[in-house]
Amino acid sequence: MNLADERAAIEVAMRASFPQAEERVARFYAMQEYHLGWRDEELRPAMFDPGKLLRPRLCLLCCRAAGGDPRVALPLAAAIQLIHDFSLIHDDIEDQGETRRGRPTVWKLWGLAQGINTGDGMFVVAHLALHRLAQTGTPATTVLDVLRRFDETILKICEGQFLDLSYEGDLQIDEAAYLAMIERKTAVLLAAAAELGALVGGADEETARAFYDFGRALGLAFQIEDDVLGIWGDPAQTGKPFAADLYRHKLSLPVIYALTTAPDRERLAALYARPSLDESDVRAILAILDATGARVYAEGAAAAFHGEALAALDRVSGDGTALATLRTITTSLLGRRA
Repeated sequence: MNLADERAAIEVAMRASFPQAEERVARFYAMQEYHLGWRDEELRPAMFDPGKLLRPRLCLLCCRAAGGDPRVALPLAAAIQLIHDFSLIHDDIEDQGETRRGRPTVWKLWGLAQGINTGDGMFVVAHLALHRLAQTGTPATTVLDVLRRFDETILKICEGQFLDLSYEGDLQIDEAAYLAMIERKTAVLLAAAAELGALVGGADEETARAFYDFGRALGLAFQIEDDVLGIWGDPAQTGKPFAADLYRHKLSLPVIYALTTAPDRERLAALYARPSLDESDVRAILAILDATGARVYAEGAAAAFHGEALAALDRVSGDGTALATLRTITTSLLGRRA
């Protein structure tokens, strides 16, 4: 499948996971479809940007790389994307985020209670998607194994969100604590996408582990790249305000690095402790980060994890075309601008 066909097939598999709804509850599913970009604010059918679909694409590619038919893994790819979107709905509520992909968030439009319930519904739809593996010829033992690992992954994501919320305002957080958080919150789902796709493709445990290590390292690099973009990214390309993460007091890797190494770290801590920041505060923070080399440090950390991801792929012998595509995707994410 080419990229357009791949994205279309993922969407078809996602849509197939939703039940036929009675009219009285149709709005419940329409709210979920709004978040996915399939409806507008009036819940009329529409098509908005669904995001990169990186995780389900990795799932299909790793299935193929392991020697399987990616069409068999489409229900899993759909489940991976749906569980990612479930986490975003709840993340927006917990972070009080008012926009997502350039549109109002679910809770902002319909309130906290409906937002929570919409996310809960998508959690279940993701599981319904995964159960459809049984209809694609995947052995029952593999389906059960994938389901167990899928649920273990979701629990890890919830652990990551717990740590993220717990760290808010704690300027003593060090790099090890930060990496433990982003591994759970971001990296484990990319790791699961790669590992579970490979398992559905028939991979043995050693090969599946190599794919897991690939996805984990790629996820860590991906999040650190996001940290860089959240501070220095071009708003025209990221779709976010300049230095948005600083205005939000986000404890990303560049800030944590500066808080532990900058000669002006006490001033940085004092600025970050203010209830709100204005433009002059943010400019002062940026000056401290730049003087400390925080951006260079973070970009170096991302590059190191990219190297780990590529090294993990070197442990796999499988479909050469799929492996080459995985390497291309990995390389393209290094130094990305959006």
